Amino acid sequence: MNRELLQNVRILDPVLGSDRIADILIKENQIETIEEKITEIPTDTEVRDSQGLILGPGLVDIYSHSGEPGFEERETLESLMQAAAAGGFTRVAILPDTSPPADNLAGLALLQQNIRNLSPGLPRLYFWGALTAGVKGQQMAELGELASSAVVGFADGLPLSNPALVRRLLEYIQPLGKSVALWPCDRTLAGNGAAREGAVSVRLGLPGIPATAETSALAAILELVASAGTKVHIMRVSTARSVELIRDAKARGLPVTASVTWMHLLLNVGAISGNAKDSGGGKNALNASFPYDPNLHLEPPLGNLDDQLALIQAVKDGVIDAIAIDHNAHTYEEKTVAFADSPPGAIGLELALPLLWHGLVETGKLSALELWRVLSAGPAVCLGQMPPTAAPGVSAELILFDPLMTWTVEAHSLKSRSANTPWLGQKLAGKVVKTWINSPLK
Repeated sequence: MNRELLQNVRILDPVLGSDRIADILIKENQIETIEEKITEIPTDTEVRDSQGLILGPGLVDIYSHSGEPGFEERETLESLMQAAAAGGFTRVAILPDTSPPADNLAGLALLQQNIRNLSPGLPRLYFWGALTAGVKGQQMAELGELASSAVVGFADGLPLSNPALVRRLLEYIQPLGKSVALWPCDRTLAGNGAAREGAVSVRLGLPGIPATAETSALAAILELVASAGTKVHIMRVSTARSVELIRDAKARGLPVTASVTWMHLLLNVGAISGNAKDSGGGKNALNASFPYDPNLHLEPPLGNLDDQLALIQAVKDGVIDAIAIDHNAHTYEEKTVAFADSPPGAIGLELALPLLWHGLVETGKLSALELWRVLSAGPAVCLGQMPPTAAPGVSAELILFDPLMTWTVEAHSLKSRSANTPWLGQKLAGKVVKTWINSPLK
């Protein structure tokens, strides 16, 4: 059959600002028509009663990490893309911190060659080019050469400690017409910290990272943006004060966008202590107690409750433009150590949509359209791309999501090669049941 008819499906489209129940007819990966009720059904049509299901544009991940090349025991491009597809992502942008890094045309060519061997029908894969040589933050990478290639923009994914270098980078990149993503973090203030500084970190005996490690670096970046005029994306916003600084910067007309990683919206530092009452999030998160789970060792660290609430409000207000997954696979051996000794990061491509839906939409903290905006349209715009849309006459880049389908997060059930997530072994509600990707992987 070359036609599919979804009846009584809830269609979300943040591009059109539409949230409605309707029928949608898809022919050969093209959206043919959307009507309240389609009565004339061609004979070669597969009909599906989709009451209770959510149909929306494909999700876009603005940045994640790949183990390949260099750390294939953690993650391969194939397993990462399969995890992305299972989680409803149709586009994924990869940070350049591979081995070798994507800091020159040869490193980028290796990545491009590797994706040619991937299975068909997977999400479209994009790459960030490195800002600095070797992703070491000391000297500029071959930005001019990389800009002429297929990179979506420039980002090390690591903090840059030299403001003079950041200034030169912004001045050099401005005429290249590429996005720049910076993570505000002062490593000297962060020190050897492993959790957000405060009462919880003291009680747990974990070295703390003050909020000023982020906010002082962010303030410096914003001053440099004001001077250079280069458009910059602020990665991994995690504090309430950072939200205030970005809100003020946007009000002053600075060309900045911002993203928060998904776990910082669902949990706060209370989750590390196993205090479910204080950990935030919806029913899936509230049922989770993760005392000293190394999978909650993140960069930046989980914030305080005030930070979490400010980030959610910033998403709602549009101060935060996108939710990033920042998927970062690690092996069992790497994570089975003391909390502070573990490498920071967790997987999330398969988990983000169901947990965010139940944690934010079902609890009334965000509307369905608001969540879809920062998971689909917002990230695409930040990447300089046309966002996917669920409109008649366009190619289908869609996902069908069942918010009630239950599944258990087990290592063997995850598409990712690694299983470093605090939700391992838990039963979740919400599953992507079908994906339409409208063009070949590139």
